[in-house]
Amino acid sequence: MELLSDWGEFIAAFVVFFVSHSIPTRPAVKSRIVAMIGPVGFTLAYSALSTAILTWIIIAAGRAPYVELWGWEPWQNNIPLTAMYFATLIFTMTLCQPNPLSFGGCNNDRFDPNDPGLIGWIHHPLLVTLLIWSLAHMVPNGDLAHVIVFGLFAGFSLLGMRIINKRARRILGANEWQRLSNTKRSFKITRRGLVRLTLGTALYLALLYLHEPVIGISPLP
Repeated sequence: MELLSDWGEFIAAFVVFFVSHSIPTRPAVKSRIVAMIGPVGFTLAYSALSTAILTWIIIAAGRAPYVELWGWEPWQNNIPLTAMYFATLIFTMTLCQPNPLSFGGCNNDRFDPNDPGLIGWIHHPLLVTLLIWSLAHMVPNGDLAHVIVFGLFAGFSLLGMRIINKRARRILGANEWQRLSNTKRSFKITRRGLVRLTLGTALYLALLYLHEPVIGISPLP
């Protein structure tokens, strides 16, 4: 009972996360929510909810019993410092962009596989962002609780891509899925892209600034 109490908040945070990510994304539930707040509102609300619960999970992991698997070295912090910049850029460059191939897309009927932007390279940008976040943060966090957190989220990201691919293929039909998923990979500088690049950089700096007061640990070496 004492062991369960020590790990209770950690377990509860994970239960809330998986419930909050399994119910709202079901087609019947999602369609009702989108009808009420619109696709952009759904994406923003879903992202805010995910961020809040992720923050709780990280805080709960810090409060869980400490079981060291590998030691910390100052150089390890450079891994998430570098990787998270690219993760925030992927997030801001693709947020609320047309994307019928994954979740988080807006105005999916406007999606053009011949001009998909970054989505031409990354079909599941939000899951790729989560995967980068998970693997990068595992390096400087070698205790059992954090390895469980980041390992599970990395696996969740990879499994999620497969599940969403199967679901989209079923909903869209094999021919339409093939047409949409055969995206053109190109690089084009646009004014909107530069604005999103600036927002991504600002978000990255904000995460650096807020990391210690919110999470309780400085991200710097």
